[in-house]
Amino acid sequence: MTHNDFNIRDLLHLAMIPGIGANRLRALVSHFNSPAAALQASPHELIRVEGIEKKLASTIAHHPNNGEAAEHQLSLLNKVNGHIITLWDDEYPEYLRRIYDPPPILFVLGALVPADKFSIAIVGTRRPTAYGKLIAERFACELVKKGITIISGLARGIDTIAHQSTLKSNGRTIAVIGSSIDIIYPPENKKLAEKIEANENGAVVSEFFMGTKPDPGNFPRRNRIISGMSLGTLIVETAEDGGAMITASTALDQNRELFCIPGNITEKYSAGTNKLIRDGHAKLVQNVEDIISELEPVLRPILKTAAPKQEVQLTAFEQKIFDILSSDPVHIDTIAERSQFSTSDALVNLLSLEFKGIVKQLPGKMFVRM
Repeated sequence: MTHNDFNIRDLLHLAMIPGIGANRLRALVSHFNSPAAALQASPHELIRVEGIEKKLASTIAHHPNNGEAAEHQLSLLNKVNGHIITLWDDEYPEYLRRIYDPPPILFVLGALVPADKFSIAIVGTRRPTAYGKLIAERFACELVKKGITIISGLARGIDTIAHQSTLKSNGRTIAVIGSSIDIIYPPENKKLAEKIEANENGAVVSEFFMGTKPDPGNFPRRNRIISGMSLGTLIVETAEDGGAMITASTALDQNRELFCIPGNITEKYSAGTNKLIRDGHAKLVQNVEDIISELEPVLRPILKTAAPKQEVQLTAFEQKIFDILSSDPVHIDTIAERSQFSTSDALVNLLSLEFKGIVKQLPGKMFVRM
């Protein structure tokens, strides 16, 4: 389904009814197949939807259907030349769609493109040391050379450096913000936001309705989108109670890779990264290759300098298993079913392929080609 199949005004109207959050909006559209059908449903029909209790069903059914609030949203959106991407659109970010609570509506300045699925988030403190600034710039520039899109939060400090360094290297960058796209925060980054959206450099993205100010409570929600759009998150410097620690937490919750730059043990803004590494939550990285090697199976389509692989001899059984695999992770049960092997036989052959260096096992009994 794309939002061409239903009226975006109806979706906004439904979303803006008091008591309808992201979860209920997804449930309503899923149940009724369109926002219009949900708006026209009776209270009796509405309470069949998970999360819709009697009082809210009555609110939805009796809500004035003039759509003025939705029209106002679209008017504000047009003023900044923005557009909307919904969860039901093909262009919705692939990895964000997979998280537990994907935002149903994204307000966008600029453009998201298919290549943005190959993204790494770079985040960190608003008060970086000289070392932190240097590292953030170096990693952003080198990742861009590999064809990777850089995602960050447009905040002061490490985020700003990540975006600026990407643009300087002619790469693509996505800024996910904790206010609406017509209220850029911090205000000194308005020009940076304009550069990001211009000339196909990337996009500024928010889940917040137009006219939403940068309330402190918005930023943890923003952080789950930063990590959710990314294959992995790199934290350059953060204090133990820094905002980047929330992004670390959301990345781990989403089963995404977490990378940290180790820092000086006497430096406050290295305490968070060092703790994540020490506790086994993050991988210590010293160069871009440490990130690339970890994500190589997924990044292979865009890596420009893959080393030529020597010809590997496979048995007929190994070949059968190998032919089922691709750069997209496949679960062991699916492999066994497609190969018509027992699970144990499939695992034996997968182990052999791993020894030969052409298959990698990922968490959750998932396998990919190397």
